[in-house]
Parts: sequence; structure tokens; C-alpha cells
Amino acid sequence: MMKKTTNLAFYVPYILWILLFVIAPMLLIVYQSFFNIEGQFTFSNYATYFHSSTYIMMTINSVWYAFLITALTLVISYPAAYLLHYAKHKELWLLLIILPTWINLLLKAYAFIGIFSQDGGINTFLQMMGLGTHQFLFTDFSFIFVASYIEIPFMILPIFNGIEELNEGLVNASRDLGAKWWQTFTRVILPLTMSGVKSGVQAVFIPSLSLFMLTRLIGGNRVITLGTAIEEHFLTTMNWGMGSTIGVILIIAMVVIMFLTGERKKKGGRRA
Repeated sequence: MMKKTTNLAFYVPYILWILLFVIAPMLLIVYQSFFNIEGQFTFSNYATYFHSSTYIMMTINSVWYAFLITALTLVISYPAAYLLHYAKHKELWLLLIILPTWINLLLKAYAFIGIFSQDGGINTFLQMMGLGTHQFLFTDFSFIFVASYIEIPFMILPIFNGIEELNEGLVNASRDLGAKWWQTFTRVILPLTMSGVKSGVQAVFIPSLSLFMLTRLIGGNRVITLGTAIEEHFLTTMNWGMGSTIGVILIIAMVVIMFLTGERKKKGGRRA
């Protein structure tokens, strides 16, 4: 009985953390979404959201940019994680990949402002080559590039862990049976590491839906997402109800993404 009580006590900090910092804020956001700017209870915030072409376009933009960022990071991260799995001193390489995540996001954004600006490193190099200067900052390209750079470690790590758990005997058996490299990859390696890919997609797509700092600093407000709208309503218009409504929509979208990319089980307990 004492051991069972002790085991239950270990869950108390975790439960308190979930209640105070996950469930309670979400309930407050849902509650606030039913009040207008005058503090009156109303459903008009949701009606405004679903009947406004502006908010619909923001939603489409958010999903589209999140998809582009996720696709680009996946294309770069899977080969990188695969090569890292077979590299010497892979712990050192993994540390170098993780290292940029220790740097503050604002500092990285300002560093890229210096690189992409008219007098930055890229344009200075182009001038030396006689190619003149070009507008890189405040473009879709710069926003997607910087966002992808920041999110790449969060895609590589789960994919790397999935490849680390791969049974090499199955890969060797596929090759011994005459399968080409692309057949081995598509029918053996990729399916067996799909859990890492799904975790990486969750880790990148969900935060990318609500980006707002990079849209300001790198996108120059040309890139408008739901995260930008939430920032506007909470800090500028002070319409917390509408900002909370958009927050609820984002939470629902994130839950849907987690459901679509989550592990499913067939009847009998086997994974699908």
C-alpha cells in the first residue's frame, strides 16, 4: 500500500502543471472568446470570424505557410537525419544541430535581418560579383527560409530517433533479396521511421501555424497569419474576445493536426 501511495505522489506535480499551465489557460481563452470589446457576453466573435473573408484568408495563409515550412524542413531533415545516423561522432554533429535552439529567437531574427538587408552580407557579396543588390528582406522567400532554418532541429531530432530504432537486419534483408535502393527506402526504411516523421511534422507544423514575430521582423507584415491577428487584437485593438476566438480556432486546428499525424491502432492493439 505504501509503494502504491508513493507512486501516485509522483504524478501530483505533473497533474498540477497540466491543470495550471495547460488546461486553465485554455479554459480562460475559451471563456474570453464569448465576450466582445465592451465585456458583453456574445457569440458575435465566432460569427465575425466565419463570415469575414479577411479571417478566412488569414487562416488559409497560416495553413499554407505552415505547410511550406513543414515540407521544406522535412525535405532537408530526413536526408540529414539519415546521414547523421551513419556518421562518425554523430553525438557531436547532433549537438551542433541542437546548438542554434539555445539562441534566443529574437537574436536569430535580427541576425537574419542583417544578412538579408540592402547592406547585408548577401547583397555585399552580390555587389562584389557585379550582380547588384536585390530585395531579400520582407519577402515570402526570406520568411519561409528563416522559419525553416529555425524549425529544422525540431524536425531532425524525432526523425533521427526513429532511424536510430530502425532494425538494420530488415534493411540488409531487403538488399539481399534484390531490392533496389529506392524500393528499400519506400517499402522498408520510410514505413518503419514514419513515427519519427509524424512527430517531426507535429513539432514543426503546429508552431508554424501561429508564427507572429517572424512575420513582423522578416516578412515585414507582407505575411499575415492568425498569429499576427492575435497579436494585433491583444496588443493593439485590445479586443481580447476576438483574439481569444482566433486562439480557439488555432487550438482546434492543432488538435486536428495531432489527430491526423498521431499513431493509430487497429483492433487487437496492433498499430496501423
